[in-house]
Amino acid sequence: MHRLRRCVWLPTLFLPLAAQAENATYQAEPLVVTGSRYQASGWQLPFSVNRIDAEQATLGKPGVNLSEALGSVPGLVVQNRQNYAQDLQISSRGFGARSAFGIRGIKLLADGVPLSNPDGQGQAATFDLDTLERIEVLRGPFASVYGSNSGGVIQLFSRDGEGAPKVALDTSQAAYGTSRTRVSAEGGNDRAGFIINRSHFETDGYRDHSGAILDKTFAKLTLYPDDASKLSLSFSELDQNDTQDPQGLTWSQVQSDRRAAAPSALQFDTRKTVDHRQFALNYERSFAAGTWQSTVYSGTRRVIQYQSIPKVVQVPPSNPTSLTQSGGVIDFERRFHGIGNRWIQSFDLGSSLLTVTTGLDYDYSRDDRQGYENFVGDTLGVKGNLRRDERNEVTSLSPYLQAAWQLGKLDLQAGLRHSEVKFKVDDRFIQGNNLDDSGSVTYRKLTPTLGASYALLSNLNVYASWGKGLETPTLNELSYSGPDNSFGFDLKPATSEQIEIGLKARLAQAASLQLALFQIDTDDELVVESASGGRSRFQNAAQTRRRGVELALESRLSDTLRANLAYTQIDATYSKDFTSNGRLIEEGNHLPGIPARTLYGELAWQPVQWFITAVEGLYRSKLYVEDSNSAKAAPSHALFNWQARFEQKAGALTFNQVLRIDNLLDREYIGSVIVGDGNGRYYEPGPERAWYVGAGVQYQFD
Repeated sequence: MHRLRRCVWLPTLFLPLAAQAENATYQAEPLVVTGSRYQASGWQLPFSVNRIDAEQATLGKPGVNLSEALGSVPGLVVQNRQNYAQDLQISSRGFGARSAFGIRGIKLLADGVPLSNPDGQGQAATFDLDTLERIEVLRGPFASVYGSNSGGVIQLFSRDGEGAPKVALDTSQAAYGTSRTRVSAEGGNDRAGFIINRSHFETDGYRDHSGAILDKTFAKLTLYPDDASKLSLSFSELDQNDTQDPQGLTWSQVQSDRRAAAPSALQFDTRKTVDHRQFALNYERSFAAGTWQSTVYSGTRRVIQYQSIPKVVQVPPSNPTSLTQSGGVIDFERRFHGIGNRWIQSFDLGSSLLTVTTGLDYDYSRDDRQGYENFVGDTLGVKGNLRRDERNEVTSLSPYLQAAWQLGKLDLQAGLRHSEVKFKVDDRFIQGNNLDDSGSVTYRKLTPTLGASYALLSNLNVYASWGKGLETPTLNELSYSGPDNSFGFDLKPATSEQIEIGLKARLAQAASLQLALFQIDTDDELVVESASGGRSRFQNAAQTRRRGVELALESRLSDTLRANLAYTQIDATYSKDFTSNGRLIEEGNHLPGIPARTLYGELAWQPVQWFITAVEGLYRSKLYVEDSNSAKAAPSHALFNWQARFEQKAGALTFNQVLRIDNLLDREYIGSVIVGDGNGRYYEPGPERAWYVGAGVQYQFD
């Protein structure tokens, strides 16, 4: 973010850039690694990548959800479901919009470690915003350099412990019985650094039956064995016990009582428990010829989830001996690990510089999965008879090669990745009419990317990029998409071709602008065929097309005033007719879950160093909720939030206080939608006006 002094207003956008000072001195663009894999200025890269520093992402915010930090990134749609059992919904240029829970279609990384399973399903709840140094967000063709299921990339980087040791304590209270407490310690020198953070969050929830308790731990030790190497060891933990799931509502239920839970949620006491632990090691060493980077990680994840699958579905009255259904209680334990190695080398070719990166990513997960009836006799919401017992393995192996060639004002980028994702199912529950569903399927694809950036002026770069992508079904999408809710081994991967053109400009010395136009054509798009009671079936559609424009503007209007603006417009439609669940879905229908327009703006004022206040606004157009576009769309809405933060210093102590009001105008709106829900429970209402107050203290040792 630029800290420059000249005032620039929006009309500057329409001034000829050539008229601006050729010899003006600009603050250096922040470095990013996402997309290129080596440190480079985001200004010169031929693709859309945004960097959000910790101050912008966390200052004056609760620090609970990733949604708090991503509003200023165009192309992203972040829907806070107010449902901690299902996590956030995040889509990037439409990828991931159909997700029934968690995040899919977007690669999630933390310090280079995947937080997405090898099948592409991930949970943002495992991110720790308290220890954040920066976030980098990549959209467009070059996302495919991170493998399958990469419609976009969100990568978090934790800070290294440095400086004199310090300890901190923060606490907050908020509406709807919400509270959070955090304690941390960090410090370091030129040989080692440490950081440890522990937080406890609990809420009654805006809606009935939406309470949650989350405990997070993050610890990191950074060592510098010599001047040429760096070693980081990290541990993260998430404990989330009996998180309630209010489920979606029908439109009539929303109109009657928007804070209600679905009747089935109360009937079956729908809830979820998650225990997630992960260890990681990052090693980097510089040699005379280049740089070696290695990442190794391992962890476990235990999930127990009670769904609202009706008894008559689990035991069909027409055939009470049938065991083809897999029950309404999910119980699995996952073990996962992986390794990523890469070599980065630069070649000085006299008048040009060539940087080559070659690497190999390997990721593996194994689920020991059971399914049980969610009733015993007439008692609902309890674990009953076993109806599913299997072992699921997902393996991803992806070698890749990337090259960047700097030729004066011209920068060329190219990448080639071979993605191989293998699913293997070992069915151990074969009784009565329940046949053996064991099997395997492997998806393979070579995905090339090309890009070029050219500096027309010292303050204007234009670029173009192209690439092909692969999006495999996730394990959850395969699970019930075959005959009689068996595994859908016949599902095809979605393949896409993306084109992006854009410009990056510095408007005088006080503002920066990014503008991107894109088109994405996808074959065999994966869509929701039906969804009910927390279980979804998927199928391949024919073709889809997404066309859009993204604009991001950052400006320092004066010494004390700064502004951010992000705008996205996207037309996401089916390119061919197809049939879904007996219905004809016509060409031209809109893909559900993708708003045609989103607009975000933030204005921050800091008249003195110890006080800052900001107001932010968000507009989102209506959301279609299913493929036929005939059901009631979630209406458009505009929200405004306000915050103020104070800080005082007294010797070694630093105090801070935060006051925040969300949904300042008390608007009623739909916060997120459940795409294709078979019972018409598409809508998850967002909260009314809500207050938040927080205070903290930090002590720094000499």
